[in-house]
Amino acid sequence: MSLKLALERLLGGTCHHMMEVFQHPDEVPSWHAAMLGEPVDFPALLADYDAIVDYPGAAVWRELAAAFPDAPVLLSTRSSAEEWWQSASNTILVRRREDVADDRRRMVDEMFLRSLGADITDRDAVIAAYDAHNAAVRREVPPERLFEYQPGDGWAPLCAALGLAEPDEPFPHTNTREEFRERAGLDEPA
Repeated sequence: MSLKLALERLLGGTCHHMMEVFQHPDEVPSWHAAMLGEPVDFPALLADYDAIVDYPGAAVWRELAAAFPDAPVLLSTRSSAEEWWQSASNTILVRRREDVADDRRRMVDEMFLRSLGADITDRDAVIAAYDAHNAAVRREVPPERLFEYQPGDGWAPLCAALGLAEPDEPFPHTNTREEFRERAGLDEPA
């Protein structure tokens, strides 16, 4: 979420993030089709956005890179796969009790199946999928198009990669694990 807010500040428009899917349920059928490998008109789907981060886009990064051949590709990682697992397993990978088998749930299930494998509770398999994803992006995206970013890097590398001046304001820091879990109605892990 911090990266979304930072890109919105830098680009002056809206950055797509899973939050957009929650706010625009009319997007769900297109994203679900994308997760199933069906053709999607990404320029039309994302016409109102200036950038995209996080899921669902991360699950179809190849298709997005092909649909927007002049766009830079940002690979946002953590300092280690274990750090990423700790964050993801306590936030986005938690199955919520209130989730029901609706269209959005089916889309999210397909998204995680496509990007992480069948069992999102299998730590080793999910970490292997995370590592494989990062390796594939590094291998397949031309170096002049790819830039990597980690939470905590602040404005400098992001602005350098985009050729923009650094804002004279603090980098947004939001959506901590605690904030996410509170917003999602999840108890803190034991």
